[in-house]
Amino acid sequence: MPGFGDRRARILILGLAPAAHGANRTGRSFTGDSSGHTLMTALHETGFANMPRSEHRDDGLQLHDAYLSSVVRCAPPDNRPTPMEISNCRTYLEAELSLLTELLVIVALGRIAFDGYWRLAANRGVAVRPRPRFQHGLVHTSTALPDLVASYHPSRQNTQTGRLTPAMLAEVFRSTRALVDSPADSG
Repeated sequence: MPGFGDRRARILILGLAPAAHGANRTGRSFTGDSSGHTLMTALHETGFANMPRSEHRDDGLQLHDAYLSSVVRCAPPDNRPTPMEISNCRTYLEAELSLLTELLVIVALGRIAFDGYWRLAANRGVAVRPRPRFQHGLVHTSTALPDLVASYHPSRQNTQTGRLTPAMLAEVFRSTRALVDSPADSG
């Protein structure tokens, strides 16, 4: 499943993998499932999407200053990709990143995406010591890589248990908006 969004995006939203009942069914990540509804609502609220829901590929959704991608390109069994699946899909993510030349921030949705960010850093020869631990709302700035904002994944499991609320996710994207719109990044 390829990524999609604004080719001049300053933020990359990095997820785990296409959902079996969302992206695999609709042909676009975060489309037609509860994770997509939660994410698009937050993106719309913070000006990164033109509409609050994404139901199907041709629904008119446009992302503004944002691009969606994932660490794994096909739906893994039980949403648990193996290290081999992650490794096999890395070249696709690297190719997308090479085309996204304006990136300032990566929003990692979940631990697997967070770890994927650090693998990207290592592949680019950047070692951060000590590496921050995953936690929702973490903002890690870097001079060698795009900044990182970490969030719980907007999965049904996380949203139905209250681990991630719509307000929490919207706050992640307000923080992201502040990073990309800061005066230091404007010139």
